Formats: sequence, C-alpha cells, structure tokens
Amino acid sequence: MSGLDRRAVVRIAKYGLPLAALGLLSSIALWPELTRTVENGRVTWHRLTMTTNGAGLMMRPRYHGLDGRERPYTVSADTAERAGPSRVNLSMPVGDVTLQNGTWLLLKAKKGVFMQHSNELDLDGSVWLYRQDGTTMAAATATMNLKLGAATSNDYTHAEGPFGTLDAEGFTLADKGAVIQFHGPAKLVLNGAH
Repeated sequence: MSGLDRRAVVRIAKYGLPLAALGLLSSIALWPELTRTVENGRVTWHRLTMTTNGAGLMMRPRYHGLDGRERPYTVSADTAERAGPSRVNLSMPVGDVTLQNGTWLLLKAKKGVFMQHSNELDLDGSVWLYRQDGTTMAAATATMNLKLGAATSNDYTHAEGPFGTLDAEGFTLADKGAVIQFHGPAKLVLNGAH
C-alpha cells in the first residue's frame, strides 16, 4: 500500500468508525420506540383491513378489552352492523376469555347484540359455551357482562363434562366460568369412577 492509500484508509477510519458507533448506539437507544411504532402500525393495518360493504356492514370485526380485573377478552363475529350509538348487531359472535390461572373459555351463538357502553353481550340462537377442562353447555339465549366476566340464562340448559351430564332451567356463570351455578329443578347424572 502506498502512503497515499494509507492516509485515505486512516481518514475514513478516523471519521467513519465514530459515526458507525454513534449510529449503533442510537439504534440501541431507539429500539423500544421502533418496536412500538411497528406494533402500532400492525394494529392500524389490521383495522384498515376490516372491510365494509355499501350498507355499512363490517366484515370479521374483532374487539379486544379488559374486564374489571384487567384480564383480556375478545369478541369477534362474521359481521357487525351499528344499530345505534352504542348498539352493534353481530352475526355468529364468538367471545374468548382467559381466566386468572391461564385457562380459557369460549362462548358462541348464531347472533348477538353488543352494547358498548355497558360491555354487555346478548346472545341468541344456539348459545354454546366451552371451558378448557372439557365442560360444554348449550342454551337458547344468554346475556354476558364482559366487564364482570359473568353470564346468565333462564332457558333450558344442557351441560356435559368430565363430571357427567346436567340438565337445568338455566345457569349463572361468575368469574369468567370459574364458578357455574345451575337453576333448578335440575337433573344430574354423574360419571362413574374408572
């Protein structure tokens, strides 16, 4: 290498290396903000991909919220149509909630009405509930308070699970399905011990 080439390499190193180090340190310091911006961009992109038809019908909406104890829940549907300032009519609604211990509960029906201000979901038509322990319940209608993690029905209810089968005049679900009470008269058939 000639003396002229060495000087050019030293000059580039003299200014280039500190600039590269400054850029690296800046990217480390700004990384959390960049991650947050990317995540916000994803959320915005997902919101923009929800399509509506000409009549204002929203396709595949998804609503995320937290109950009174800061536990997450999600309400989704095939379609949603606003029917007032706080009322949304849903077709094929599905509610998905996570319990304190990490287990989850799924609730679905043919149609429903979501009242945004009260966080209440009225379900109608083949209401079906599945709890992670294998318990299933079916009723014609149910009302769910998403903020409290509670649901109730005064319709005939059929439940099956590891315990056996139960037929009752309705149910009350509290604490996101951790406690289920059945209205009587009720008929319970327990599974025998294996």
